[in-house]
Amino acid sequence: MKRLILIRHAKSSWDEPTMADHDRPLNERGKLAATDLGLWLASRGYIPGQVLCSDALRTWETWSGLARELPEGPELELKPALYHAGPDVMLTVLRKAQTDCVMMLGHNPGIAEFAHRLVSKTPISSQFTRYPTGATLVVDFDSASWGEVGFGQGITVDFIVPREIGA
Repeated sequence: MKRLILIRHAKSSWDEPTMADHDRPLNERGKLAATDLGLWLASRGYIPGQVLCSDALRTWETWSGLARELPEGPELELKPALYHAGPDVMLTVLRKAQTDCVMMLGHNPGIAEFAHRLVSKTPISSQFTRYPTGATLVVDFDSASWGEVGFGQGITVDFIVPREIGA
């Protein structure tokens, strides 16, 4: 059994419109959301053994907020290929994962499409289609290795957006 925790980065700041997209940090609401998501994950025992993260500032800041609320966990692995990646690239990165429970942090629109294509049945949530900032999908795969995982094989375990937990 393999488990993926798929997270879109938390809300980013647009205070400096000329800033490069890659360098945008989280805003205050995003920082609070990352903390709330970390608490939510910890309360349910969704603890990754490996974290695969886009190398954009807002994704690793999201991880930093999450990580503070989780038991001592894995080191962050920044993956430039995940920056604005599409579903096929995300699947390629995932298939190289090394632990049974993996967290992946990325961006829309790719992460929303990736989530939709992974699961055999979509969660009952009006937010799943939008996959807003901070959206988090927990999905299991009945596979012995990540290399066997493919689209349409995922079993939805949980889905949440920060607004539903107070952020």
